[in-house]
Amino acid sequence: MGLHRIRAGEALAHSARLPHIAAMPYTPPPDLAALSLEDIARMVAECRLPPVDQWHPAEELDSQMEIRADGSWWHQGGPITRPAMVRAFSTLLMRDDAGQHWLVTPQDRQRIAVVDAAFVAVDVARIDGALVFRLNTDDTVVAGPDHPLIARGDAETPAIYLAVRHGCLARIDRSTWGQLVDMALEKAGMVGGTDGGLSVDSLGISFPLTPQ
Repeated sequence: MGLHRIRAGEALAHSARLPHIAAMPYTPPPDLAALSLEDIARMVAECRLPPVDQWHPAEELDSQMEIRADGSWWHQGGPITRPAMVRAFSTLLMRDDAGQHWLVTPQDRQRIAVVDAAFVAVDVARIDGALVFRLNTDDTVVAGPDHPLIARGDAETPAIYLAVRHGCLARIDRSTWGQLVDMALEKAGMVGGTDGGLSVDSLGISFPLTPQ
């Protein structure tokens, strides 16, 4: 596979062999608050992600790509500016037990550097008892038993993550964190206090917003 041009209007250097993928035209996602859980379930089902967990290629390469803390994708020091291309590459991501991230295809798997998390959660809505997150790649993830919220850091500077898929996490950005805090404070007012710390509920599960 030859190197593919992944920066709009520019060709990248030919020193890396990137996975061959077809990037579909970018379509802005619908407003989360306007969706029902049924709408979201249908969107997720229609996504048809590649079965990277079923691919076990022997060849390992270095993609010379990086996902920075703000969720931006870079290749050989230059940003990948096409949202559709970032979205397509993100469907190939997995993270192994040692914490290494990979872009996986049937032919090979390529190391990719990730500064913090592979995704960033940029919005959240509470819909029918569930917390529905939108990621920077326009993926929609419902927090619950298969996609738990994970609190790291400390009580003064917590860092909240959402399990996405194949071991990869999404960092909750500042504005989305603020939305969660507002939901947690509303919950605390209903139950009469925050003795156990702030938490939010989704699909019947309580998730703390500070490390326990």
